[in-house]
Amino acid sequence: MIEKNLIIENINKDLQTVKNMPDFQIVKAKYLGKKGEIKELMKNMTNLSIEEKKVFGQKVNELKNEVEEILNTKLNEMLEEEKKNAELKQWIDITLPSTKKIVGKEHLISSTMKEICEIFVNLGFTAVEGNEIENSWFNFDALNTPKWHPARDMQDTFYIESEDEKLLRTHTSNVQIRTMMGNEPPIAVVSAGRVYRKDEMDATHLPVFHQVEVLFVDKNVSVAHLKMSLEAFAKQYFGDEVEILLRPSFFPFVEPGFEVDISCIFCGGKGCNVCKNTGWIEILGAGLVHPNVLENVNYNSEKWQGFAFGIGVERVAMLKHNLKDMREFVKNDVRFIEK
Repeated sequence: MIEKNLIIENINKDLQTVKNMPDFQIVKAKYLGKKGEIKELMKNMTNLSIEEKKVFGQKVNELKNEVEEILNTKLNEMLEEEKKNAELKQWIDITLPSTKKIVGKEHLISSTMKEICEIFVNLGFTAVEGNEIENSWFNFDALNTPKWHPARDMQDTFYIESEDEKLLRTHTSNVQIRTMMGNEPPIAVVSAGRVYRKDEMDATHLPVFHQVEVLFVDKNVSVAHLKMSLEAFAKQYFGDEVEILLRPSFFPFVEPGFEVDISCIFCGGKGCNVCKNTGWIEILGAGLVHPNVLENVNYNSEKWQGFAFGIGVERVAMLKHNLKDMREFVKNDVRFIEK
């Protein structure tokens, strides 16, 4: 005798306790497995007649089909539940604010060079570029610094062994020589780039740093023109309240030469620890182009005059942004770059 209703009732009770797929497989094996209840019922056919076997077998098959249908229904419910849970894990609330994208930012050195060059371009200067690997004539000799000149001892140079005495430029002044050799005056150019010297890295020195070179050549150029350009730069870069001071100094490629100071941007010229209570801070070197330099590029120094100056990019950036250590520029610290 097949207790169909009891078996159906039991399987429904067992399925109510199922929480996961392993549990489901245990229940399925209990009723449809090789040693399950359906198989056990089939063993009862041994002592039955042929007619009884047909009737009994038909009932067992009907029960088996009904059990399979119940199990398949439960299985589909479980699979649908798993699908919903998976979708919930991947669900995104599109009403939430978007996350901030991390994007690159221009380095302070690059933005400073760009800012300085834009100041002079707006004054009518043309931006030009020059070689970082140079020969000694463009880097020294043409700039009134021959091999015997003691001024060469002022700069420790990275030389590249070759017959042409190649070197890594020690300043961007090589650009003014190449510009003058390739163009007739009047000339008004500004150039920016890396320069190299054998300096020990510390708070105020780097072996690789950056300069902006400014050159103007025309007739009747005087110190007044130089001072006007320096004032325009200082006021646009540091602020309208800044004043400049020219102090006589020596550079082999200019005559006369000057150290250029600005009134202290931290104390307004009153005197503080930054300006060493002088009220002035040195920012660059400048002067009128030496007649020998003009003659070296085949300019008639009686007809043409000019001024030139070089701005240390790291120097002015440290002043404007109140930085204490030049090594911050080369640490690649994202926190510094993002300021």
